[in-house]
Amino acid sequence: MVGLLIIACEIGFWVLILLGLCFRYIFKMKKMSLLLLALTPVLDLILLIATGVDLYHGAKANVVHGLAAIYIGVSIAFGSRMVRWADVRFAYRFAKGPKPEKGPRFGKEHAQKERAGWYRHFLAWLIGTPILGGMHLFIGDFARTQPLIQTAFMWSVILAADFLYSFSFTLFPRKKD
Repeated sequence: MVGLLIIACEIGFWVLILLGLCFRYIFKMKKMSLLLLALTPVLDLILLIATGVDLYHGAKANVVHGLAAIYIGVSIAFGSRMVRWADVRFAYRFAKGPKPEKGPRFGKEHAQKERAGWYRHFLAWLIGTPILGGMHLFIGDFARTQPLIQTAFMWSVILAADFLYSFSFTLFPRKKD
């Protein structure tokens, strides 16, 4: 059930974004647009509650429950960035806005962009791992919720690998050929 809810929340996130942008640029209804965009965090809350309730009612934690916490962390840390990304492209396509920039691909600017991406990933981790630990403690059946701690550990390993990748461009910046 939680796996389907994660999928539904992700689809709901993009539907709310798309509707919000339609109301902003096509229908020229900025207040309605803001309302729709402001509803996106509600999806995170629904997912968090549903995951907690599922575990509370006896479900054995698995990777999907861990993904719910990751989804929430990523949604909060990267959500505004994803909305801006979509906004710029939607404005270009439907409202004669400026062409979206691709961003720096070489040199110090590229290295800075990569570091900024890692900082956001770290923020997502700072949000998601306490959720994983909190669910683990809230349920209190450590054998049943051990996969949540394993998910936090794996995410930590992935974060460390992302750190090495992202900061490698600081030491070894990409150069134009």
